[in-house]
Amino acid sequence: MILLDGKATSARIKAQIAVQVEAMVQVGGKRPHLTAILVGEDGASKTYVANKEKACAAAGFTSEVVRMPASTSEEALLAEVARLNADPDVDGFIVQLPLPKHINENRVIEAIDPRKDVDGFHPENVGRMMLGLPSFISATPFGIVTLLEEYGIETSGKHCVVLGRSNIVGRPIANLLSQKAKAGDCTVTICHSRTKDIAKYTREADIIIAALGVPEFLKGDMVKEGVVVVDVGITRIADSSEKGYHLVGDVAFDEVAPKASYITPVPGGVGPMTIVSLLKNTLKAATSRQS
Repeated sequence: MILLDGKATSARIKAQIAVQVEAMVQVGGKRPHLTAILVGEDGASKTYVANKEKACAAAGFTSEVVRMPASTSEEALLAEVARLNADPDVDGFIVQLPLPKHINENRVIEAIDPRKDVDGFHPENVGRMMLGLPSFISATPFGIVTLLEEYGIETSGKHCVVLGRSNIVGRPIANLLSQKAKAGDCTVTICHSRTKDIAKYTREADIIIAALGVPEFLKGDMVKEGVVVVDVGITRIADSSEKGYHLVGDVAFDEVAPKASYITPVPGGVGPMTIVSLLKNTLKAATSRQS
């Protein structure tokens, strides 16, 4: 069993990005500028945005966080999105999800300029990705594909089962893995909450992408020997430790890892790859704007 180490892989890619950024600056270009809008006090979102700030600093980016209270109106948030759309200094920005329930997430996403949509959620970017055209690819699916490529995992002709059909992970990663590409050419099955006998499909899978959001859903008796497992889930489980919790994924790691050829840890697997993919998208946006 080999761990798919997203932490080490992302650090290596981050260092490569930093070299590219310094080369841009040396010839008179400006540093890529990434902004995040954070609405409310969600703990996981605050941690995630803080990690993005650290990653930006390590890669030589300029970064900013716009913090807005949970009571922010949809109109006020849309006004902030419009301001960032028009700001020539901002190469890319994200609106951290989830948003408070009184705000329509789709309306906010659709208001983002697709050329600055480095999260890859705008319908224009999603549509271009589906057609295999140049686009900003959603950061988590982008990170998964990159991780498979970096470890030289063969995907062509393999049966990949995706657990979950969200617009953020499940659907886009299913599309990417089915495309004609280095990490592609898979036969893909999507399973979800209405799928009958999910284990029937997972036992046949060569590659499993677990993105259901259900802690330790995938058990050892649901996979075959040699399977490649990518665990996207991350859930806080309360315990008596100093932190008061520990993190688990959608995969029962201790059961599945002995049967896997490759598997991501939680944490330290997909999470760091998501953040470095956001940096890659922002560098792409900055390069496009400066060319």
